[in-house]
Amino acid sequence: QVQLVESGGGLVQPGGSLRLSCAASGSIFSSNRMGWYRQSPGKERELVATITSGSNTNYADSVKGRFTISRDNAKNTVYLQMSSLKPEDTAVYYCNLRNYYSALRSVEVWGQGTLVTVSS
Repeated sequence: QVQLVESGGGLVQPGGSLRLSCAASGSIFSSNRMGWYRQSPGKERELVATITSGSNTNYADSVKGRFTISRDNAKNTVYLQMSSLKPEDTAVYYCNLRNYYSALRSVEVWGQGTLVTVSS
């Protein structure tokens, strides 16, 4: 059983910064990918950024150059540093962990979500 606990959401002004954290506990495979997704009202959940256990990263075009994903494997924690925030970044941000049994078989777990509101 894997549990993800997110923290760091809140209210920030446009142009500001915020850092999200997600701590994972339980059975975490050596081959895994952690990441952040977000969902705004009336929209589908979308990828923000992911990072593999080998530290390969992937970003949505909308956040490239503004957001940075990183991880601390010793703490089983993934971070999302968000800078130059825009009102359109307002969303519930969800942490995701995907454990890989093989290249073709995996299982994923979601956190409960943390709200980020960008507004003046």
